Amino acid sequence: MTATAAPEALLFDFDGLICDTERCGHRAWREIYAECGLEFPDALWRSMVGRADGERLAAGRLADLIGGADAPSLVTRRRERKVQLCHSEPLRPGVRELLDAAEGMGVPAAVVSSAPHAWVAPHLDRLGVRNRFAFLVTGDLAERHKPYPDLYELALRRLGHPGAAVAFEDSAIGVRAAKAAGLRCVAVPNGAGNPGELAHADVVLPSLTHYDLLADGVRTEGTPAL
Repeated sequence: MTATAAPEALLFDFDGLICDTERCGHRAWREIYAECGLEFPDALWRSMVGRADGERLAAGRLADLIGGADAPSLVTRRRERKVQLCHSEPLRPGVRELLDAAEGMGVPAAVVSSAPHAWVAPHLDRLGVRNRFAFLVTGDLAERHKPYPDLYELALRRLGHPGAAVAFEDSAIGVRAAKAAGLRCVAVPNGAGNPGELAHADVVLPSLTHYDLLADGVRTEGTPAL
């Protein structure tokens, strides 16, 4: 990959990128389906990752399989289990170091997530990084969520339309949203995703520790998108 100049702004997804809450969500769904004697379908998970309505999709499939009467209580328990798991999940590798580098270079950072503010902000507080972001753009602020570009476009307006901004994503849907907004996109697979589905990003890295902010490129090893 040819290195370019340092970006003027960094836009981070939250779930699965800053903190691997996606892996926790996947585990919680697997546990609930297993209680019902079912296997949680990989194809269903792939269709959910990065979507604000992912829970509704999985809940609907569960209701179809076991009957609607029991599904709501199971979904509530699944949500409680996900919250329990997420509260012990740390920052993903390289996040804090990249934020340190951005602060040192005067490059603003923001969070752009389809999840609601009430989910994202407390986790950023828990992880000790909320004050590292200039602002949060969350799903409460737009009618359309990823894969539509609306949230990213809102973030770019708030930043004054920087000439070169980079989005960091962990899902195919997130990458589509970033590219639709005209952004360069660096993808980092999460513990529950399929790296092969991120190939339309500009570059795919094993973790953010491999991202070189100074050159907007790969620090050591990474796989340029095909």
